[in-house]
Amino acid sequence: MLPSCLLRLRSGKSIKTLEQTERKDGTVLNTSAESTGRILSHSLELTRVSVALIWAVAWAITGKECLPGGNLFAVLLLYFFAVAGGKIFGLIKIPTLPSLPPLLGMLLAGFLIRNTPVISDIVQIKTNWSAVLRNIALSIILIRAGLGLDAKALMKLKAVCLRLSFGPCISETCAAAILSHFLLGLPWQWGFILGFVLGAVSPAVVVPSMLILQAGGYGVEKGIPTLLMASGSIDDILAITGFNTCLGMAFSAGMPANSEMAKVAVGVAAGGLLGIIIRYFPSSDQTSLSWKRGYFILGLSMFAVFGSIHFGFPGSGGLCTLVMAFVAGLGWSNEKKAVEKIIAVGWDIFQPFLFGLIGAEISVMSLRPETVGLCIATMGVALVVRVMATFLMVSFAGFNFKEKILVSLAWIPKATVQVNQAIFLLFLLGKEWANSQVAKQCQHTQEWQ
Repeated sequence: MLPSCLLRLRSGKSIKTLEQTERKDGTVLNTSAESTGRILSHSLELTRVSVALIWAVAWAITGKECLPGGNLFAVLLLYFFAVAGGKIFGLIKIPTLPSLPPLLGMLLAGFLIRNTPVISDIVQIKTNWSAVLRNIALSIILIRAGLGLDAKALMKLKAVCLRLSFGPCISETCAAAILSHFLLGLPWQWGFILGFVLGAVSPAVVVPSMLILQAGGYGVEKGIPTLLMASGSIDDILAITGFNTCLGMAFSAGMPANSEMAKVAVGVAAGGLLGIIIRYFPSSDQTSLSWKRGYFILGLSMFAVFGSIHFGFPGSGGLCTLVMAFVAGLGWSNEKKAVEKIIAVGWDIFQPFLFGLIGAEISVMSLRPETVGLCIATMGVALVVRVMATFLMVSFAGFNFKEKILVSLAWIPKATVQVNQAIFLLFLLGKEWANSQVAKQCQHTQEWQ
């Protein structure tokens, strides 16, 4: 995350940072510290009042659901702490470094809520609620990614885009599968399931950062933001397709590989069709056009994501959303900036839900020390392989050394895809574990049950 001062520096404007001010009586006042304190205090106060009002309205409607132990109470409490954590981390300044991204504070807030004994007992969020909130946030971030793509840069970098989409993901997947087979004792099918879970990059982390770079003019000439946003989406599609294919090999009820490719084709076709429709409907002569377009693209994207799950095409809904936003944005040209601002507001609302819920999925009590060390070793080595593969994939794309390092490091983040796949896998194991002959071969069966 780039601080606003860097963006202003690039435009050539001078920046004056006033750290100390001398009072009339000769004493020195640290204005920077006091200003930060006032901002933090006012932000937290406004957040507390807003959440309290929301809770009061929800309690008046639902009753027990908004009391400790209720689902709505847990959701609101998590949201409050996630917002507060994001604001606190956003105000932390480290000399010579950009500001810390708010998502770190949101992740930490969710983690603390899950692992604090007293709080964790009263904060119980139902799995289906958690999945719905995460998928809404994922829909919004994929819309932002699709609208942010530059068609000219994408055509110029189509070859490196494909290399960056397939090379690092496959390299990390194979490395994780081999390591998990020999270190964790997993069968090869389950090793590749783990590999494809780890191989997906997180759009919720990469896309906002790339949009900030793009807004500041960084890397736009060479198309780096567009390259990373487009490649990241294809990377996720590959990882999800591979995950479902390997899952079909491990479970008797699985679908063949050609069925997974059909899901990808359905997602692309549906996204292209919906994108063409909302390019012309509503028509450009209507009032409040940007709000109407924002409403339709949000509604259709959520229908695509949730409908794909309902119709048995999980994963294709995200691809449909990305393609739809990209195709629609091509027809809106410069007018899409107003729609992007509306979607950005939606992201600001649902970002705390997403990262707070991700942090809340981590339970320290369920981790075994002997297994954690082997898992960290597996992920660490696989990430090193991924970074090296990424650097190699962009070595012949006309980027300088620093740009190659940026792309390589930008390909590390993991979050949303891993959580969704892991929760789905745990749910599936709970229903079909006893029927899977492959799972019974795992040496760590007793640890997982």
